[in-house]
Amino acid sequence: MNARLARAVPIQAAMVDPLFSSDNFPLAEKLMDASALRQNAIAANLANAETPGYHRMDVAPDFATQLAASVANGEIDNAPKPSLVEDPNARAVRADGNNVEIEHELLAMNQSSVEYEYLTDIVSSNIKQLKMAISGQITT
Repeated sequence: MNARLARAVPIQAAMVDPLFSSDNFPLAEKLMDASALRQNAIAANLANAETPGYHRMDVAPDFATQLAASVANGEIDNAPKPSLVEDPNARAVRADGNNVEIEHELLAMNQSSVEYEYLTDIVSSNIKQLKMAISGQITT
């Protein structure tokens, strides 16, 4: 092994270690899954806004609490997967029992989109750090 490579190996190892010892990447992955599932729910809610008796769907409200508990216990890999449930807080807005409010769905869609974009930035940053550690070159 040449001297230059011998110096680079500890530097690269020091750059990679924080990526794998941090919960940021797996946490962002779980949150991205929840955000994508929420976008699917919002799309279904909007598609069924005129369907009599349809009840608004969303990610289970206890998902965030369970995920936070998993992170606190250091068990992020065993964290629950997000699931969809009827929104218990939605109120019926029509006589036929449909409780989808289009304005609420559009706001939720915007919020979910911003959250997803933020999470993809975190994941992208982690991947760039890993690529830099592997190649030894700074990428933009």
